[in-house]
Amino acid sequence: MNDEESREEQAGESDLTRLRRERLDEYRARGVEPYPSRYGEPGEVRYSTELKEKYASVEAGAGSGEKALVAGRVMGMREHGKASFADLQDSKGRIQLMARQDILGDGAYKDFLALDIGDWAGVTGEVVRSRRGELTVVVESFDLLSKSLLPLPEKWHGLKDQESRYRRRYLDLLMSEEARLVLEARVSLIMEIRGFLQERGFVEVETPMLHQVPGGANARPFVTHHNALGMDLYLRIAPELYLKRLLVAGYDKVFELNRNFRNEGISSRHNPEFTMLETYQAFVDYHYLLDFMEELLYTVITRVKGDDVLEFEGKSISLARPWKRITMIEAIREFGGLEVDIEMDTGELKEMASRLEVDVPDEAGNGWIIAELFDKTTEPRLTDPTFVLDYPEEISPLARKDPNNPGFTERFELLVAGQEIANAFSELTDPLEQRARFEAQAAKRDAGDQEAHPVDEEFLTALEYGMPPAGGTGVGIDRLTMLVTGSPNIRDVITFPHLRPEGGRSSGRVVE
Repeated sequence: MNDEESREEQAGESDLTRLRRERLDEYRARGVEPYPSRYGEPGEVRYSTELKEKYASVEAGAGSGEKALVAGRVMGMREHGKASFADLQDSKGRIQLMARQDILGDGAYKDFLALDIGDWAGVTGEVVRSRRGELTVVVESFDLLSKSLLPLPEKWHGLKDQESRYRRRYLDLLMSEEARLVLEARVSLIMEIRGFLQERGFVEVETPMLHQVPGGANARPFVTHHNALGMDLYLRIAPELYLKRLLVAGYDKVFELNRNFRNEGISSRHNPEFTMLETYQAFVDYHYLLDFMEELLYTVITRVKGDDVLEFEGKSISLARPWKRITMIEAIREFGGLEVDIEMDTGELKEMASRLEVDVPDEAGNGWIIAELFDKTTEPRLTDPTFVLDYPEEISPLARKDPNNPGFTERFELLVAGQEIANAFSELTDPLEQRARFEAQAAKRDAGDQEAHPVDEEFLTALEYGMPPAGGTGVGIDRLTMLVTGSPNIRDVITFPHLRPEGGRSSGRVVE
């Protein structure tokens, strides 16, 4: 334990805060600005990793003869009489500082030792390697860059529970290398996805976040009001209907990587604000998209991880290709042990659902019940990558009908580790059939289904101008990151997840 840790362990949180505020006052009384506007010239400050690479050949106990500017947060202080050591953490890693009284002088050396753990500091000095072999910057001058008034969490047990980690995420990322690696893996996945699509001629676009009609998925939206226009608007639940307008406009390959918002439950796999990739390609159907999706996800995951095996919730998941392909009806039979069919008597299906404690709304048809039975009995058992094909038309209002399978559509989902990772289908391009589908959904909405798709007249008008045959895909970036990093909770992979107000109550529903 270093001397700073020893002092802080003997004091309570309020005492530490008081001592730090007193030091802040002392700096200002001496004319020292504790929160300066800049440090060094642009590009002059060096990263710890940059120095370690540049001076890798410097031998233990030797100096480089060159000076460097470094800046970061003080994360440790070890006093040894007239020579002391500190750890400085920047955005890339840490580097050791060595302060000597004979170099700094009595006053500056005392000021260096007065730095608190958590303070930001800038340091100039020669780069050397200590006798123990650690690359070190010898402090010749230093500046306080930001005075920390609160002790870091490990000093007063501030992040012992999961909720505190999520609520003070900036501290979690500061103190936990594991949390930082998860965030960096997420960034790498997104970069690899963009690169994969751009290499294949896709154009990245941005579409509206505020919609007049909440469409593109069956979900409950968030509602807001635009004062100047005097109208309600909805945070988008999906970008699909705008991306399809771009196919009408003549673009043949487009994608968007951005946020969606759904006013639904929160759980370890659901967050009201989440990131989705959606792609649309002209002239392809869902048969093509099966291979496209497999290639996309296998490529980006293996590039980020370096292998094709995932470890998730105690299970080892192989991504070895090809991935399993099975229809929903076949999957329910193989994994759920149930014999179901779209032509079955609805009462029989409802009785089956009741035995499995699946609540069936009055307006639900056979397709909806079959999908719920799949979710209940089969989805949790699909551990290895599995494409589940042919979803019921009733729950797929934007997908093309399967001409060889009445009641079903040319749609699939990719399931891994018991959760949906991706969704895709051949797009419905017939404006008359799309209107009929929307109107059927509207009837459900009138009957009480708040997640049913409303009629979008502007989208129907666009379809009437002609949309080419096309296939669309959607990938949940948060869940994909969970898989790649082995994170069991979606909050672990979202930089700032949503939580109830601290000490407050929520009237909403929480899904576990």
